[in-house]
Formats: sequence, C-alpha cells, structure tokens
Amino acid sequence: MTALPALAVLVFVACMGAARGADPPAAPPDPQVEIEAAFEAAGKALRRGPVELPMAGQGKLALPGGFAFIPPAEGARLMRAMGNSVDGDFQGMVVPHLEDGSFSFYEISYVPSGYIKDDDAKDWKADDLMQRLREGTAEGNKRRVQMGIGEMEVSGWIEPPRYEAPSHQLVWSIGARTKGDAGGVHEGINYRTLVLGREGYLAMTLVTDQAHIGVLRPATATLLDDLTFNPGKRYADFDVSTDHVAEFGLATLVAGVAAKKLGLLALAAAFVVKFAKVIILAVGGFVWAIRRKLWRDRSGSAAAAPATMAPTTMAPGEPAAHDLRDGPPRA
Repeated sequence: MTALPALAVLVFVACMGAARGADPPAAPPDPQVEIEAAFEAAGKALRRGPVELPMAGQGKLALPGGFAFIPPAEGARLMRAMGNSVDGDFQGMVVPHLEDGSFSFYEISYVPSGYIKDDDAKDWKADDLMQRLREGTAEGNKRRVQMGIGEMEVSGWIEPPRYEAPSHQLVWSIGARTKGDAGGVHEGINYRTLVLGREGYLAMTLVTDQAHIGVLRPATATLLDDLTFNPGKRYADFDVSTDHVAEFGLATLVAGVAAKKLGLLALAAAFVVKFAKVIILAVGGFVWAIRRKLWRDRSGSAAAAPATMAPTTMAPGEPAAHDLRDGPPRA
C-alpha cells in the first residue's frame, strides 16, 4: 500500500481535529477589567518629574515637576483600554497633577515623515481637515463598539490651526463628545501640538475637558517648549544635499496626512474614572512647578510664587487663561 501524500495526511489530521471539536474562540476581555489592569500597570511604571526623557533617538522632553510619564508599553495598553489606537510612532503618555484629582493626559509620538517644508503654512484647509477628522473618528468608533465603549464624534474647532515659524511649532484644538450628545454636556477636548525637526516631527495631544482646558493650555505651552530635538536633528540642521524631504508640505500635514493619525482620542468612559485614581494618587503629592525660566521677573531673578493647577472653568466672554510663558499674572 502506498503512503498517503503529505498534503493528504495534513488534511486528514485537520479533519479529525475538527470532528473532535475545535477550541472555542476566546471571549473578548471585559472592558472594565482590562481598564483596571491597564491603569494599575501604568501606575506602577510611571516616572515622576522633574526628569529628562529621550524621544525616539531624536529629541527629549524635559518633564517638569507636577507631571508624570507613563512608558510606551504601559501607555499603549492604557490607550487601547480607553478605546484609542496606538501605532509604532507612540512614545508614551504624560499625566498632569490637577488639584481636584481629575484625569487628563498627553499622548506623545514621533513621526519620521522626513523634512516638512513650512512655506505653505498660510494655505490652511481647515474644512477639509475637519471632514477628515470626522471620518477618522467614525472609523475609530467601529473598534470602540467592539470593545463595548461608547462612540464619539467631533463637535468643531476649539482653536483653528496656528503655526509659529520661529519655533517651528504647530497648534490646533478640536472638541469631542459622546455621539448624539448635541448639548455637549460631556464634551472633551483634543489639543494637538507638534514641533518640526530635520527628519520628522514630535507631537503631543492633550486629552481633557472644558473644565480644565483653561489651566492646561498654558501648561501645554510649557511642555511644548520643553519638547526639543537633539543637536543635528533640529529643523535648522536640514541638509538639502542629503536629507529626505516629505512628499507633503505643512498645509497638507494639517489638512490630510495628520488626520489619519489624529482620529479622536477619548478621555475615558464613565467607569474609567475610579480606576484613574490609581495614577492620580501616584502623581499627586507634588507641588506644581513651572520651570524657573518661566518665572523670571524683569530683573532676571526667579519669582517666588509657584503656580498651581487648580481646575478652571471659563465663563462666556471671560479672557483666556494667562500664559505662564509671560511670567506670573499681574494684579
């Protein structure tokens, strides 16, 4: 009797396994259990400021006191548990200490796009960007539904795109809310900031809410100034004879390419709040310390008064929060 061909043997074995009954597919993890585990792991791994953090071999973040850093592995798990997408550009999370014990965070990434020309910064395509953001968020909602997490949608601009040519910094902000919540009762905010470099860009996205954007906006300006490229990797170090130039300019970065990476980051579902305290307690206990360079008075000496990150809600018509880069508010 001739031996069965190898392929027939494999098919026979596979059929026998099917006849005995294949193992049932693993049940999806309970979202609440996974979120609790992700917050616990993040709380154990976080590093408190002040500390200098390397970023993708390209730059660094001089993290001030009053903030804590969650490394990429634990940060990626926490991001996914909250319904957010994470890719290979992800560099970690930063959590600010807020006096009311609430939870906001910054997502940090480095994108090796190549050198991005900024001479078309005036040609914003804000309407196109908004449409792409809404499309990306709708796509991300498919994953949230599978995880048992509520869908989200973009409500509109909080701050239209703005580019600072001397520092090569780009800033914009959008509102986010639970899908169908037309009243904006639970509206959150995605505050996007990035700085251009020789071979790509470093980006931060603050995910917070209306009640805390007033105090976190100047704090974000501080972090953005502290997110810098290493010598040789800076925007000014570009070498036209050797360096790769991105296939798109700055306007396209805002209106098109960035949209697929942005989507809409969720702050947290309602049941996340109690688990967030694992991190809040670990970050807490710090006196909020804006770096001394921000507190120079006219004579150049450091001012004595510290800043605090108490929750702030801006009433209609109220002026924007004082920018700490201009020094302490004057009476």
